[in-house]
Amino acid sequence: MERNIGFKERRYIEELRILTKSTAIDCIIDERFQRVIYVIKKGDMGLAIGKKGENIKRMQNVLGKRIEMVEYAEEPGEFVANIFKPAEVSRISVDGQEPRIAVFLKKKADLGIAIGKAGCNIEKGRLLMRRFFGLEIGEILVDGEPVE
Repeated sequence: MERNIGFKERRYIEELRILTKSTAIDCIIDERFQRVIYVIKKGDMGLAIGKKGENIKRMQNVLGKRIEMVEYAEEPGEFVANIFKPAEVSRISVDGQEPRIAVFLKKKADLGIAIGKAGCNIEKGRLLMRRFFGLEIGEILVDGEPVE
């Protein structure tokens, strides 16, 4: 998928690199939820977060917005699992006709975490999956429960 990164996003990526010494692959400024979502290079997540989340707190102070970070993965299933952490994703199912996926969680208790307050986590998943893989997130289901 081809992604265009604007001037403001490039500035935010550079700010992250300067403050945390980690590498961001992409940055999305989500005005709807007043946040900045960074996609961090695989293996740099610990460096980006910092000890006890100090780097995220510092970035939030500098940018004045909530910061969220997702570790990049080459495989869509692994990337979805990273997006919805700490909820445990057991698998994803890709619909053959449409570029739409269903996300299956291990526990019913993780459903609220995966959706997020006012749907912010599922919206983050939709933005990132569309941007990186050209896929839409359809339903979030609990593995082992019957589909209604």
